[in-house]
Amino acid sequence: MAKTANGSIKMDYTTTILSLVLFIFSALYLLRQAFRRIKIINMVDQLPGPRAYPIIGNALDFMVPRSELMNVFDSRTKKYGPLFRTWAGPVPQIHITRPEHMEIVMSSLKHIDKSKAYTFLQPGLGTGLLTGTGAKWHSHRKMITPTLHFKILDVFVEVFGEKCQTLIENLLKKADGQEFDIYPFITHCALDIICETAMGTQINAQNESDSDYVRAIYDISELTTERTTKPWLHSDLIWKSSKRGARYAHDLSILHGFTNRVISERKVARLADKERIKNHEDDDEFLGKKKRMAFLDLLLEASELGQKLTDDEIREEVDTFMFEGHDTTTAGICWSLFMLGNHPEYQDQVAQELDQIFGDSNLPPTMKDLNEMKYLERVIKESLRLFPSVPFIGRYLGEDTKFDNYIVPAGCVMNLQIFHVHRCPDQFPDPEKFNPDNFLPERTQGRHPYAYIPFSAGPRNCIGQKFAVLEEKTVLSSILRNYRVESVEKLEDLNLMNELILRPESGIRMRIYPRKKTQS
Repeated sequence: MAKTANGSIKMDYTTTILSLVLFIFSALYLLRQAFRRIKIINMVDQLPGPRAYPIIGNALDFMVPRSELMNVFDSRTKKYGPLFRTWAGPVPQIHITRPEHMEIVMSSLKHIDKSKAYTFLQPGLGTGLLTGTGAKWHSHRKMITPTLHFKILDVFVEVFGEKCQTLIENLLKKADGQEFDIYPFITHCALDIICETAMGTQINAQNESDSDYVRAIYDISELTTERTTKPWLHSDLIWKSSKRGARYAHDLSILHGFTNRVISERKVARLADKERIKNHEDDDEFLGKKKRMAFLDLLLEASELGQKLTDDEIREEVDTFMFEGHDTTTAGICWSLFMLGNHPEYQDQVAQELDQIFGDSNLPPTMKDLNEMKYLERVIKESLRLFPSVPFIGRYLGEDTKFDNYIVPAGCVMNLQIFHVHRCPDQFPDPEKFNPDNFLPERTQGRHPYAYIPFSAGPRNCIGQKFAVLEEKTVLSSILRNYRVESVEKLEDLNLMNELILRPESGIRMRIYPRKKTQS
């Protein structure tokens, strides 16, 4: 009995010592974390910014309708900018609105991780180029970038022209001077373009806009926006158990099912093509009917020749190309039309340039034609300056970094406010005025390289920016060769919506007239 008692005493003593050591280490760890937290708070609060409250930070600022969020961002920036802080609950956010600060973040590989807001896109896009990071992002970026070369863009331009022909025919029904919203027409055209160039398949969104696939694309964009703007939906548990989450999952199954089916069909078709080419090398009829290369084909080819991609990885990149390639270009085209509709003097200069390029020809533009559209390109650039399709980008700061006289600690969310960088008066005199001459060669010389970044910049810049500009040129030139456009509203009448992309709340209301009729 004594031995047992002594053994118990020794066991209790050992347990007590171990518990005490564990308690001390836990306390030291928590103390260290507390000191680090206090240090971060002190460093962040050196920057100007609105008053933040315990736990909720500045969350109350966003308890406004979605339609008012852009006004909140803008007024806050004007009050505290160009470099200031806010708190998203316990998370510090640093807002930067100067090109030299943008360069610090965007040019570095140390700050390439996207902020948490991008995780809401991952159910749809996985960890493709937009949302991914680390070794996977690096390897995919290295593999995909060369695929969008000049020759494939030349093929894509053919697709742009074909889809624009349908757009011009559909707009003819509206060319009676009556007011209408042109935004859906451009959206459907952009969807037709991106589906054929991304996957090599046709969805005919311009004439069948009620299809399940088209509806699911719209629905997912709307649901994602709603989730990002409502903090209580950020929790996966709450989101998945909500009606919105169930609808999102259903829409996602439609999108992923469609893409998976196309990938499977293209892989089978590519194997069949290889066999036929082997057996029919001199069969001109077969070679002449060969399918156009799409982005999906380029991925499959790159995967066959180098780093192997799984079907899920291929789907992620195709879906990312689809997601980034229709909403953003739609917005860019519509803002250009809106500004030209408010500035007939600039629209006349575009029409004159197009007349010089095309004369009486009704043929769609070639790559050579598009490269000659210098004035239209300046119009597009100026529209993207005032209305960048993606007005804000979120990154995590990878290490403590100096901005002017402030040291910003690692882990902060950096809100890169492209919308406001494009309005720096020392870079763009009279920055709120629409002026395509801002992009004359002599005016761009000496301008800070990060003063104009509608496609981001640095290692994570948009690989599809050439694609986007060529598409915008094709659509705009097609419309303006056939119609004169008038904007119903002025800029001051519009309410800007800061959602997945920058768009007007009420769409783009226009009147259009056949151009040849007005000139006769």
